[in-house]
Amino acid sequence: MQVSITKTWNDLDIHHKPVSIRLEPNTNDPNLQLIVEAPFFNDPANPAAAAGQPLFGLWDYEVVELFLANDENQYVEIELCPWGQHLVLLLNGTHNAIRHSLPLQFTVENRNTDGWRGRAIIPLDYLPPRVTRMNAYAIHGSDSCRIYEALYPTPTGMFPNPDFHRLEFFKSHDIVSILPHIEMASFSHLWLQSINENNQQID
Repeated sequence: MQVSITKTWNDLDIHHKPVSIRLEPNTNDPNLQLIVEAPFFNDPANPAAAAGQPLFGLWDYEVVELFLANDENQYVEIELCPWGQHLVLLLNGTHNAIRHSLPLQFTVENRNTDGWRGRAIIPLDYLPPRVTRMNAYAIHGSDSCRIYEALYPTPTGMFPNPDFHRLEFFKSHDIVSILPHIEMASFSHLWLQSINENNQQID
């Protein structure tokens, strides 16, 4: 499955080559492979963190984000930076992060003045059960020139500020056709542990 981000968060046209996101089975194991191809703005500059490591607050830098959710508003958020840092969060309800900074096999395969390409392997344990919906985002620029882009934006004029956790605007995708294991109907051990540690009630 491949999608392109062609709109701002509030449904205006972008004016550069769109970010491309592809999901496919990994060739070496039953996990999910995420490939990103995006323009490289170099704005903001490289975060002060090692490449290949999680960085909490990565959303403040240049980043591409993928959200995979189920109908119970449980979702995983994956953020990838052109400098090699990443951030993975598990959320049990809107904005309710129950785990963050999970390890991720992520490599920036190419980066030049025109663009960058990165590849990440998403463990199935990171996915909530019965994934049915998704959205994707891209962010770049600094201060008043900060640009927020969305695969599935909110309608123009409906909200004053961007919020990538408006789950009602996520759209259905046949993700099971990419990876049949993704339709697993129960929580992974990681999800159960994260929910229990945060005193959440499993319905």
